[in-house]
Amino acid sequence: MLTLYRRYRQLSLGVKILIFMGIGVVAGVVFGEQALVVQPLGDLFIRLLLMAAIPLVFFNLLAGLTSLTDIGVLGRLGGKVILYYLTTTVFALILGLAAMHLLQPGVGMTLTEEVSESFGEVPSVVDLLLDLVPENIFAAFANGKVSQIVVFAVFLGVTTLLLPQKKRQMLQNAFDVLAELLRKLVEVILYFGPLGLGALAAATVGQYGPAIFGPLALFIGGVWGAQAVMVGVYMMLLYSFTRSSPFDFLKKTGPLYATTAATCSSLASLVVSFEMAEERLHLPKHIYTFTLPLGAQINKDGTSIMLAGVLLFTAQAIGVTFDLSAQVTIVLVGLILSEGSGGIPGGGLVIALIFVQAFNLPLEIAAIVGGVYRLIDMGSTTVNCMGDLVGTAIIAHTERKTPA
Repeated sequence: MLTLYRRYRQLSLGVKILIFMGIGVVAGVVFGEQALVVQPLGDLFIRLLLMAAIPLVFFNLLAGLTSLTDIGVLGRLGGKVILYYLTTTVFALILGLAAMHLLQPGVGMTLTEEVSESFGEVPSVVDLLLDLVPENIFAAFANGKVSQIVVFAVFLGVTTLLLPQKKRQMLQNAFDVLAELLRKLVEVILYFGPLGLGALAAATVGQYGPAIFGPLALFIGGVWGAQAVMVGVYMMLLYSFTRSSPFDFLKKTGPLYATTAATCSSLASLVVSFEMAEERLHLPKHIYTFTLPLGAQINKDGTSIMLAGVLLFTAQAIGVTFDLSAQVTIVLVGLILSEGSGGIPGGGLVIALIFVQAFNLPLEIAAIVGGVYRLIDMGSTTVNCMGDLVGTAIIAHTERKTPA
């Protein structure tokens, strides 16, 4: 037994997570809903990750920005990352529509449940832009508004670069130390990762496992299939721009996808994304500390596929069809809404309800999709975070070729 434990300690984090998640899946199948008894262990792990996420984002971003010698580099990075995120999100929305058109999962579905219709409305582009700027930065920290924290950190980082050299160096050293401290905190938290993620796997399979084989199987399969195609697109982009091996990339970043599937939270998984970017992919700090937090808020390709899927699923269930111009509108509205899904477990479901409501479709679909949403969210969060990491790797590669 002692020898077995020593062997276990020598395993990588990714292998440990896979072992415990495998045990969790088996436990979920065997014990069914009784496996929910271990859910608090998984919830505790998510809370620990979220506890570290916000200060880690803030100080890592400041440490990266204050290491820059040219403010123009920040503008160049911003332009590249926004172009990448917008392009992949639009493609994801089109992919979600295509999958639902191909499989027609809503045809013949009977909607009988009633739900409340108070879900808000589609925000305007102006509102989204204004919401990026915090009125109270302490409220932004308290409420986990990552986009606002990123904007504040960018302003603070740029202002630090304008200070005299001696004072700038003092602040840069302080930001570096605090960022290193928080990364060490993440290492401690990830020590409990295998147990926490295994507990979440057991609870998820125990509660939702049978739904995979129910009437929603075609819809879930369509969303998962479109998300799998999106992963293939990422790997093609990665190879085309960097000539890196997709298999090697997926192998190195495996622990991230175990975390995303188990936690269903882009924000909680962000701390692991940082770990992958620094320790396994060896990406420049000033790049990943900017692109990954920004992506966690605005780059939601997996969520976008789900949004398009839910909308068309609902339309098919009541016999509504959309012409080409309407589908262009769907893509534009989906692009706006995907930015606001929050990066927390279940955040995308509320956005999906607003999306359905915006096109005057019945909200009864909420009672159906809501019942299996965690299964869908596992894939959505994984694709969201993978897209952020692939984009960061591509941008880092292009920056190495760009003269300073």
